[in-house]
Amino acid sequence: MSGEILTTGPSGENSPFEQIKRVSEVGSELWSSRDFARVLGYSDYRNFEQVIEKAKTACFNSGQRLEDHFVDVTEMISIGKGATRPVKTTLLSRYACYLAIQNADPSKEIVALGQTYFAVQTRKQELSEQQIEDDRRLLLRNELKKHNAQLADAAKDCGVIEPKDYAIFQNHGYQGL
Repeated sequence: MSGEILTTGPSGENSPFEQIKRVSEVGSELWSSRDFARVLGYSDYRNFEQVIEKAKTACFNSGQRLEDHFVDVTEMISIGKGATRPVKTTLLSRYACYLAIQNADPSKEIVALGQTYFAVQTRKQELSEQQIEDDRRLLLRNELKKHNAQLADAAKDCGVIEPKDYAIFQNHGYQGL
């Protein structure tokens, strides 16, 4: 995630989480912890930093690499009359957002909405990844079927007729791999 140029996500989406989503030049989805805190109604960012720390702990304890999901950066914010100042911000992956929202203040209605949003989005991503894996397996199965037919044709061309001889021929083919 580090070193990537970011653009703001589409603003026409309904979800406030989609509105603050950023997309890197390589297509990674990222959220600024400051934008995230603002959407969740944290008026003092320092209070949200505690949420981020709890999310980092959960990420680490789940065996994930922190640097894959939490990237500390310095952003410049406007402080009026054209002046800016640097502030520490953490860029969050979708997984990091999910962990943060689980550790956010449950008394806030937007937190409940966020928990639902990230749970649904995570499930959609899982289903999409499962479909890709299913398609890959089907492709491999069809390739294997085609190669087995070619092997059967080669066996027939070599004079193999009996099922037992075909099994021996096929076994030698597998040993050759």
